[in-house]
Amino acid sequence: MSLTLRTADVALAERFDYWRSVVCDAFVPLRAEPGEGDFHGELSTVRLGAVQLSSVEANAHTVRRTPRTIASSDRDYFKIGLQVRGYCVLTQDGREAPLTPGDFAVYDTTRPYSLSFDDTYRQLVLMVPRARLRLKPEEVARITAVRVSGRHGIGALVSPLLLRLADHFDEYESPAGPRLADNIVDLLVTLISGQLELDSPNPDSGRRALLIRITSFIESHLGDPDLGPETIAAAHYISTRYLHKLFSQEGTTVSALIRERRLEHCRRDLRDPLQLTRPVSAIAARWGFVDAAHFSRVFRSAYGASPREYRFTSEPFEGGVTLSAD
Repeated sequence: MSLTLRTADVALAERFDYWRSVVCDAFVPLRAEPGEGDFHGELSTVRLGAVQLSSVEANAHTVRRTPRTIASSDRDYFKIGLQVRGYCVLTQDGREAPLTPGDFAVYDTTRPYSLSFDDTYRQLVLMVPRARLRLKPEEVARITAVRVSGRHGIGALVSPLLLRLADHFDEYESPAGPRLADNIVDLLVTLISGQLELDSPNPDSGRRALLIRITSFIESHLGDPDLGPETIAAAHYISTRYLHKLFSQEGTTVSALIRERRLEHCRRDLRDPLQLTRPVSAIAARWGFVDAAHFSRVFRSAYGASPREYRFTSEPFEGGVTLSAD
């Protein structure tokens, strides 16, 4: 459900204390410091599966994620802040990202950060469980508090999409919400992977860039039952031996990654209310599992239930599955 909270609904003297509690409840525990003059703020938020999108409008103030507030909560997220109006300075990991309308940046709730607004502003905040981005935290840490323009490249796709979502919250309170969230996360993974590839001055950047291209190729060909090391290596003009070496250095295997991503897409589809009438075997085949018995075994091993049991259980599932190398 969408929710809107306004400081105008409380007495003037209580507004900033109310705002502090609002942002802590909506996001993660934070320290909030008011600017000058009377404070006003409004926060609207909607949940799309495991993803939360919020629109924040307020005047000058600062929020800080400190070691103390981090220790008070175990909620681990990556957040993406998109500036709509006004100006913001995001600080994390020794970097500052000055955000003007259309710009956005990534930050991590497990480490200290601050957001400083010097005047009236509007910002969209997308909050994603860290496990859902399928990227190593140490990799994302390389681009936290780095300004990304919403006017060029993939950023020009992300900004309008988030704006559209934030301006039409009520339209997305439907069974399609979790599917939409999955698409948003996939787009963000593509965006961040692209930024990592561009911003890699270290000697290992060529290997990392190749690995990003390979994982993107795997993601886009999961439905092909013949997807395997030989076809992947041939598509990237490398030997299968070198392909296996790349993944070994990541502590996994090509086959494990393919299986993990296929299972995750099957899990999503099984929980999608719009696909309740679709046979389990059809969902499995869509993502490259041609042997129904094999699919049932690996699914149960990963999620602790058969595909049919999982489809109708009421237990929520927000994380990803981690498979060991084989």
